[in-house]
Amino acid sequence: MAAEVPEIRSSAATPVVSAPPSQMQSPRVEKSPEGSPMRKAVATVRGYLEDVGHLTKLERQDSWLPITESRNGNAYYSAFHTLSSGIGIQALVLPVAFTYLGWTWGIICLSLAFIWQLYTLWLLIYLHESIAGIRFSRYLHLATTAFGQKLGKLLAIFPTMYLSAGTCSALIIVGGSSMKLFYQIVCGPACASKPLTAVEWYVVFACLAAVLAQLPNLNSIAGVSLAGAITAVSYCTVIWVVSVGKGRLPGVSYAPAHADSGTVRRLLDICNALGIIAFAFRGHNVVLEIQGTMPSTLKHPSRVPMWRGVKAAYLLIFFCLYPVAIGGFWAYGNKVPPSGILQALYTFHAGNVPAAILGLTTLLVVINCLSSFQIYAMPIFDKMEAGYTEKKNRPCPRWLRSAFRGFFVALAFLLAVAFPFLSDMAALIGAIALPVTLAYPCFMWVILKKPKRFSAMWYINWSLGSFGMGLSSVLAAGGLWNLVDTGFRFRFFKPQ
Repeated sequence: MAAEVPEIRSSAATPVVSAPPSQMQSPRVEKSPEGSPMRKAVATVRGYLEDVGHLTKLERQDSWLPITESRNGNAYYSAFHTLSSGIGIQALVLPVAFTYLGWTWGIICLSLAFIWQLYTLWLLIYLHESIAGIRFSRYLHLATTAFGQKLGKLLAIFPTMYLSAGTCSALIIVGGSSMKLFYQIVCGPACASKPLTAVEWYVVFACLAAVLAQLPNLNSIAGVSLAGAITAVSYCTVIWVVSVGKGRLPGVSYAPAHADSGTVRRLLDICNALGIIAFAFRGHNVVLEIQGTMPSTLKHPSRVPMWRGVKAAYLLIFFCLYPVAIGGFWAYGNKVPPSGILQALYTFHAGNVPAAILGLTTLLVVINCLSSFQIYAMPIFDKMEAGYTEKKNRPCPRWLRSAFRGFFVALAFLLAVAFPFLSDMAALIGAIALPVTLAYPCFMWVILKKPKRFSAMWYINWSLGSFGMGLSSVLAAGGLWNLVDTGFRFRFFKPQ
């Protein structure tokens, strides 16, 4: 009989444990301690990627061009540039708009335009980095990305270049004329024998602008913009305080001009007034360029300091525009000249206001024109140098950069002499520039941000953009018709 094989058993059998699936656990894996080298290394790499801009494409050409070669801007620089570009001599024409609209509609239209343009400014700031890895540091770049190369250039090149070159020419006209007036106030009758002509004063202003234009980039003119901002706030305050302090002129009327005229006349007046209000708000064509001078990372995007600076700047702009418009209309009513409240101050109060105040006001206007010239000329300088760097694939030499800037100043001077009436066409200029300020940003937001169809943002931007384009067409037609109807004289090559 075969021997039996003994059964072999483990000395300690594992008991069978019955548990529901929800309580079953996988074997525990030890987690790395919070201060482990691996965790520190991962955090360091993640922070590095965020600090370099979250893989933002940095084009080599950007480091050669005056707008983007320096990216150490901050909220203070944003406030200085925005205030210097956003307020200027065009604000002094606002009382003229009230003469056509009256008190109620004047305040309503000014308030609606202020809110609308502040909203589109917010849109542009948030569109600056609307596509991951790309910074839109120029208005034209954003327009061509949103609308396509052909349509974007067609829509944006003329108004943006016109706002830069045309504004610089108008600043030469206003600045040169103000220098002439300042000289007359300070020098008095003793210098009346051989006064400089208007063209010669334009030359003096252009030479000063050409010297300041040698500052290399947009960040380097922050001090110039600060001076422009201070002078703009100062002369706006002085003008409306003196005008209100002297009281209302005798026989002033606040009824809308041509109130008893026909419908066509009233419509032309309304178009002219709305164009003047639109002209008072400027700077949208350089806001992306200002934001392009700031550093930007995933943790600290450039839109945060930019919007902080813009809010501070527009708070001051608000306290300049409304007192000038309301106080100027209260003081002068229907007697305010077509060129604005500054001319009204010299016309009606030259004899009872100290010459020191009149001279100081004029000097502040000159300084503001010089500083505004630099920020509006910078996109032109950038465009001229971009053509060279694209062709040669190297930075623009210093001598050529100086030559480019001197050439543009000379060109702006020639335009100022050839078209000395530019500063008198506020309504038409405002109508032409209106889409850049009020319409295009709305369309670009819809195209690039792609808000949900029929959502609130979709409706708001489509409505405002469409209304802005229609309003621009109506105001441009009305501005042209008003020039013809009033017998406006185009004084070519006849500056006064």
